[in-house]
Amino acid sequence: MTELSPVLQRADQNIQKSLERLFQLVRIKSISTDPTCKDDCRQAAEWLVTTLSEIGFDASVRDTPGHPMVVAHHEGATPDAPHVLFYGHYDVQPVDPIELWENDPFSPALKDLGDGRKVITGRGTSDDKGQLMTFVEACRAYKEVHGTLPLRVTILFEGEEESGSPSLKPFLKENADELRASCALVCDTSMWDTDTPAIAAALRGLVGEEVIITAADRDLHSGLFGGAAANPIHILAEILAGLRDETGRITLPGFYDGVEETPENIKASWDQLGRNAENFLGEVGLSVAAGEKGRSVLELIWARPTCEVNGIWGGYTGEGFKTVIAAKASAKVSFRLVGQQDPAKVRESFRAYVQAKIPDDCSVEFKEHGGSPAIQLSYDSPVLSKAKNALSEEWTKPAVVVGMGGSIPIVGDFQTLLGMDSLLVGFGLVDDRIHSPNEKYELKSFHQGIRSWARIIAALAN
Repeated sequence: MTELSPVLQRADQNIQKSLERLFQLVRIKSISTDPTCKDDCRQAAEWLVTTLSEIGFDASVRDTPGHPMVVAHHEGATPDAPHVLFYGHYDVQPVDPIELWENDPFSPALKDLGDGRKVITGRGTSDDKGQLMTFVEACRAYKEVHGTLPLRVTILFEGEEESGSPSLKPFLKENADELRASCALVCDTSMWDTDTPAIAAALRGLVGEEVIITAADRDLHSGLFGGAAANPIHILAEILAGLRDETGRITLPGFYDGVEETPENIKASWDQLGRNAENFLGEVGLSVAAGEKGRSVLELIWARPTCEVNGIWGGYTGEGFKTVIAAKASAKVSFRLVGQQDPAKVRESFRAYVQAKIPDDCSVEFKEHGGSPAIQLSYDSPVLSKAKNALSEEWTKPAVVVGMGGSIPIVGDFQTLLGMDSLLVGFGLVDDRIHSPNEKYELKSFHQGIRSWARIIAALAN
């Protein structure tokens, strides 16, 4: 703690200048989806290289077919110091509709909300410039106090996250040896609430499938052919209805292979968060959990696999009424995966299930819509434990280990291409309005985020 205390003090002393540096970065219009902002994206990358170089990183702009990457390296205090890769993105979302912004989205400001809260306003303040700068400023404080970092640190900042990261996977493959570390640190996540930091230990994977069932060679008159001709809508409805049983479990053979039960102590910690079906679903006008019976709502969205019908169509859907038997019926189905579920095996099981229910004189076609495995950091991982303790020392309430219902593709790429687990720690809040007008980042998130990363750096170095 003797080594860390002056670093935290320096982070406090630096906060005004840290804020000014964040403002400089936010002023750059690095909208990756806008071709007119190509030069701005390069400017943001060059600004980051200059900033990292100032604090002793060997930093460079790396060209890609799209917007450039920023790669930087810093040696640790000792040659055998642990090695981490920190990831963030400098590109931002478009600002449309501009008329809904209270201020210029690229003129960041500090706004007092009047209830003791101060927020940093502007596009990218939360997603992801403010987040990545918390780590940069933590490194700065360490360097100013001790002249070095206790970890070996590689930094990767990309400029296409908001446009699908088309250059990222090829870049990781081409530079795998340079970028590989003992673990990755990803900052593009949120806290549980304003006083409770969170570490995301699980991300669900995804399998997407489109099904097209064809019966007759044209739409049929339901009076002339009804009762005799196969109706693909009936066939599809029966197939979809059979995907879940009365308890909410998915019926596909082998579907639960690789699904493990969440440890009881983790479920108990989730129960303490006060989130239940009533207050979670109440926000969208519902109140009863619809998934597997006997599971809490947080377990359902963080730790259990799903099967959801995302769209279904066929026959006549226009105004009025048309008595036809459709020739085709289609649906889009997605599966969220957890644990060690294999996306390829889930897809194969789904297709075999559907094909077994197609009448001999009908046919089925499938269209693949992506697939990625789930990410699961061991709940007893030393990295997770150290980070959790470090965060708990900084914030009012102890850190919680959570799951995420969605997916972050970069985390999967780090695991499959570089063989690294990722520690997901961020300081955004659900009301930061990311991707929307009037985006903001809490000053508290920025300030204590810097201090938090300093604590995590110290913890991981031990």
